[in-house]
Amino acid sequence: MGLVLMVLSQALSGCKVSYSFSGVNISPEVLTYEVQYFQNRAPIVQAQLSQVFTEALQDKIQGNTSLDLTTNGGDVQFSGEITGYQTRPTAITGNETAARNRLTITVRVKYTNVLEPDLDYDSSFSRYEDYDASQSITDVENALIELIVENLVEDIFNKAFISW
Repeated sequence: MGLVLMVLSQALSGCKVSYSFSGVNISPEVLTYEVQYFQNRAPIVQAQLSQVFTEALQDKIQGNTSLDLTTNGGDVQFSGEITGYQTRPTAITGNETAARNRLTITVRVKYTNVLEPDLDYDSSFSRYEDYDASQSITDVENALIELIVENLVEDIFNKAFISW
């Protein structure tokens, strides 16, 4: 019986098993992450959006993984750009005026996993929030951006680190 356990132990010692109660699935060899500044290249540029988005992505990774932030050469790297920022009507009333408007933000993300290149991706993510047309975009813009960025960052994080 002891010999069987020793052989089984030896056989399993070469296997990589990663368990997580949070759903995050990161190889134990991945120790650092890098988030490059996301330039705003949308036709309409909102002044703080690049900074807000970049910091939100860094904070999400920092708060939900044990990875250390680095400024150069991370084991996993996020880069990209903000490609879309638009507001448009979504619901038209009988007199052809907007009842609701929608703010949409689109971000292109290139994710590079230096240690596991098969996990790399280059994808666009888009999220929106609707608001009442009686409100000015300037009155609701910061709150909408916060909600949209939170959802975008969640999508990006999940695609990089959550394996279902």
